[in-house]
Amino acid sequence: ADTNIAAMQKAITAISKGMAAGFLQTRTAPVLHRLVQSSEDLEDADRQTLLAFLEGGEGYAPASGEIVGILKQMHETMSKTLADTIADEEAAIKSFKELIAAKTKEV
Repeated sequence: ADTNIAAMQKAITAISKGMAAGFLQTRTAPVLHRLVQSSEDLEDADRQTLLAFLEGGEGYAPASGEIVGILKQMHETMSKTLADTIADEEAAIKSFKELIAAKTKEV
């Protein structure tokens, strides 16, 4: 998940600076392409827009604001999901440790 979030941030930064074509030639672009294809949180129209950009690149310069907006939304959703998952996991670990301590006391 961290790799996907980092790839998204690199894409946002590059496209925001007008370096979309350069970004598309990096190793990060295929990571983002796979992420866009597999994301369940994207609407089909947004997915098609991002895939067209990732596959076509230059022709999407005028729509780069839209691309950045979609990517920022994905980034925010993924970051929140990751934070929630980590918090849930930490709570589960704490509960498990408390259960083990209680069971150990019983014995």
